[in-house]
Amino acid sequence: MSHAWMPASPCGDGCVSGAPGQVGAFRQVWRAVTALTALLCGVWIAVALLLPSKQRESVIRLWFHAVLRAFGVRLRVHGAKKFQAMPERGVLVVSNHVSWLDELAIDSVQPIRLVAKKDIKSWPVLGRIITAAGTVYLDREKLRELPQTVNELTATLRNGSAVGIHAEGTTWCGLASGHYKPALFQAALDAGVPVRPIVLRYRIGDHVTTQPAFIGSDTLVDSVRRVLKIKGLVVEVHVLDEIAPGRAENRRELAKLAEEQSNRLTSTELEIAPSTGDSHRARTITPLVA
Repeated sequence: MSHAWMPASPCGDGCVSGAPGQVGAFRQVWRAVTALTALLCGVWIAVALLLPSKQRESVIRLWFHAVLRAFGVRLRVHGAKKFQAMPERGVLVVSNHVSWLDELAIDSVQPIRLVAKKDIKSWPVLGRIITAAGTVYLDREKLRELPQTVNELTATLRNGSAVGIHAEGTTWCGLASGHYKPALFQAALDAGVPVRPIVLRYRIGDHVTTQPAFIGSDTLVDSVRRVLKIKGLVVEVHVLDEIAPGRAENRRELAKLAEEQSNRLTSTELEIAPSTGDSHRARTITPLVA
């Protein structure tokens, strides 16, 4: 069921540019086998939950990084090396949304609880692992459940955890971006914790690429196959300055502050190449509401 408040993106099939270079068939098969093996090893992550907090976080972070590398993706982190400036103080991590790789990249920096679309829970292998990582699922077709989700996030933040949301509410191609939806920012206000904006960018060489984007008519399998072929893919995680509690009076102001900070980075530090095509069919994989 569709509602007027559902996030939408104009990005579609035509936004996915051609790859400047691809790895050979043998490397593609090797990546697929390695990635599947790494994912299947994730069933043992539950054992890590028995470890002390620092060791547990390190094991989980290294596993996510290993999965990312298995797909042939390199990680670069700019700014702070963790999302939490102070241990045991909650923080709302707010990012743009391009690909299913986003979650792997974010958790490779610091494992956090993420808010995701309910459908992800049914994804083969990856869905179970994401669920085990403490993901909060949101059914955007049931607006009445939103206050419960906000309350759950608020409690988690008050307990000192880092929680992540994709503030645009849907995937974009990576060259364009959408307005940040304010609904879940309420949890940061209620918990009295800072907001940490981050920006995800996918590059091949010196240029931003739309190849990893999960948009248009893509299925998960289509997108995975395309990623397995990409040569020299790098995901950059730009960790920006925290927005301290009290800088905004309401969730709309807070969302605007986070969006403006992310946009300043985009305009001053990131090289944005022209998009190709004009398809407007969007693929939503982690929707949040306004």
